Amino acid sequence: MDFEKLDVWKRSARLSADIYKALHGLNDRGFKDQITRAGLSIPCNIAEGMSRRTARDKIHFLLIAKGSCAELRTQAYIGVDIGYLAGDTGQYWIQETREIAAMLSGLINRLKQDSSG
Repeated sequence: MDFEKLDVWKRSARLSADIYKALHGLNDRGFKDQITRAGLSIPCNIAEGMSRRTARDKIHFLLIAKGSCAELRTQAYIGVDIGYLAGDTGQYWIQETREIAAMLSGLINRLKQDSSG
């Protein structure tokens, strides 16, 4: 399956682009680098995983993407608390990471079922 056709990849790539746009003018390079890397890691690991041959390899990279969702969600909470993110932006990113993580769980479960049956 081409990763470009996956809704989870499309959605996570859009979220990553949103993060870069929203934080374009942020002067705190440490925070900016960390949160943009976490956001970018999600679609990149989906792409890399879905380009692998075995279900085990695919799942490995999808789990990394799911971990990056948790990392990004944590950074969004902190970004709101320290005033780097508007509350509505932070809440949107938090909700997106929850939904993307759930979509990744569904994809992982499907890959597990397909490889066992």
